[in-house]
Amino acid sequence: MKNTQKKILIMEDEPDALMMLSMALKSAGYVVFGAPDGEEGLKIFREEKPDLVILDVMMPRMDGWEVLQRIKAGLKSKRVPVIMLTGKSEDADKVKGYDFGADFYVTKPYNIQKLLPIIRDFIAK
Repeated sequence: MKNTQKKILIMEDEPDALMMLSMALKSAGYVVFGAPDGEEGLKIFREEKPDLVILDVMMPRMDGWEVLQRIKAGLKSKRVPVIMLTGKSEDADKVKGYDFGADFYVTKPYNIQKLLPIIRDFIAK
């Protein structure tokens, strides 16, 4: 069942990666917003109040760690699930992600068919 009112914000600085993930999520029935960096992403986050955030770590202007900490520091925003989707695959990075408040951590390259049910589960909570 498609749920068109659920909003997802993707913060990803690689245009092709952002476009491919956006297309997959839109075809799954989500409203999708994209941001090429953390500053723009936080602005969209405040304006659109997404149901879920997909967050890259390595981005210009403000990295994903900073964005994650800011989202999880807010009283209302800390309830928004954040999925880290990044090339940083070291165990220390994963631990840091969870310590900073990430709800799930996925490393690139990833399989969209495996990611979609995870997204659906987080949005359904």
